[in-house]
Amino acid sequence: MTDPFFGNFDLASLSIWLFWIFFALLIFYIQRENMREGYPLEDDDGRESANQGLFPVPEDKTFKLPHGRGEKTVPSGQTPERPNLPLEKTAAGNGFPFAPTGDPMVDGVGPASWAPRRDVPELDGHGHPKIVPMGNKEQFSVAAGRDPRGLPVQAGDGAVVGKITDMWIDEPEQMVRYLELELDGEYGEGKRLVPLTMARIGSDRVKVRSIFGKHFSGVPQHVSAHQVTLLEEDKICGYYAGGTLYASEARQEPQLG
Repeated sequence: MTDPFFGNFDLASLSIWLFWIFFALLIFYIQRENMREGYPLEDDDGRESANQGLFPVPEDKTFKLPHGRGEKTVPSGQTPERPNLPLEKTAAGNGFPFAPTGDPMVDGVGPASWAPRRDVPELDGHGHPKIVPMGNKEQFSVAAGRDPRGLPVQAGDGAVVGKITDMWIDEPEQMVRYLELELDGEYGEGKRLVPLTMARIGSDRVKVRSIFGKHFSGVPQHVSAHQVTLLEEDKICGYYAGGTLYASEARQEPQLG
């Protein structure tokens, strides 16, 4: 009698080897898909880096965006970097920080930096803007904590720059994202948004410590009274965050714990 097919073959060994081969191919695939943004790598001067890593950049893939927002092809169709930033190198080698050469809060660099995101609002699953003024939504109310509407806003230097007129909510998440501030005339007039994470709501005032009174006129404005775009959000949040370091020269000095 002849031996049966696979009679002397170790099927358990075959199974484990097939698993390892599949696992290696899966890692290779996932790593390449992870390289659709930010690749090929560049050095600090904007030139293509000599060391691109072990994995090749994936071929172009075109994604159809929802709600009629067109298509996006990556990696070749990546959002371009912001050109001619007012920064200078502090050392000859790569990896060292850059120093601002102008007003970093206005220029949007360092902690105040922002990315050139699409100038369209973020949408929910039904194609409606996610972040909207609470005053336009009768079904929403403040269920807990202090309602800040009507409270004065105090800047990091103690100046009272205006008052809170509304709250902007992430409607599907049912949470407040921004406070709407109406500025007094001497601080710029008009309305600005304050990220809730940069505000402290007290019993009699709202404190925004990261920037001073003179800076509020420079807060990036949102064009529409009913929605805020991704680009506007990035600029607004970057401005307040940058003030944590750049609002005064004293904040840029070494701090003792």
